[in-house]
Amino acid sequence: MFKSVFKKTTALLLAAICTVSFAAGCSKSETSESTGKPKVQIEMENGDKMVFELYPEFAPETVNNFVSLAESGFYDGLTFHRIIKNFMIQGGDPKGDGTGDSGKTIKGEFSGNGFEQNTLKHTKGVISMARSQDPDSASCQFFIMHGDTASLDGQYAAFGKLISGEDILDKIADTPVKANSLTGEESVPTETVKIKTITVLSK
Repeated sequence: MFKSVFKKTTALLLAAICTVSFAAGCSKSETSESTGKPKVQIEMENGDKMVFELYPEFAPETVNNFVSLAESGFYDGLTFHRIIKNFMIQGGDPKGDGTGDSGKTIKGEFSGNGFEQNTLKHTKGVISMARSQDPDSASCQFFIMHGDTASLDGQYAAFGKLISGEDILDKIADTPVKANSLTGEESVPTETVKIKTITVLSK
């Protein structure tokens, strides 16, 4: 009798624990998936993946431009053509040498260009738009921070943050590089670092 009651009590306790754990797990999952922020995934040719959360409340036109290019397949097969470990990796250039664009430019959404609502800092994992000296020259090229660089804050349109795949970012940043023949900067990958596709996971 005692053994029977003990077994039933134990079974009920286990069931209760499992139910609570399952509910807690669902709650945590729903919280992490219900931020309402757009998310994109950069998948590399070798299958490596990085996921980013985008912040239209800080840089709305920048986010819309990036999402639109990704959805159109613009980034498929392009490369990270500029890599500086502990600083950033840069990609999204159809020419692969830092001179290409998408045929369209957007407003520079950063405080140095009079766009005060963008307060995102250029810390490791932040994704931001590359540009020329013209503050409104951003087009399709982007860079992902591999270190914290405060001097970029307010000067470039940061628009998202890495939320999964920091090991992949580190791996890309470890790619051997050589000097750029025009600038002398040690940043040209000695092997092709190709993006397979950029997928919009949610909008």
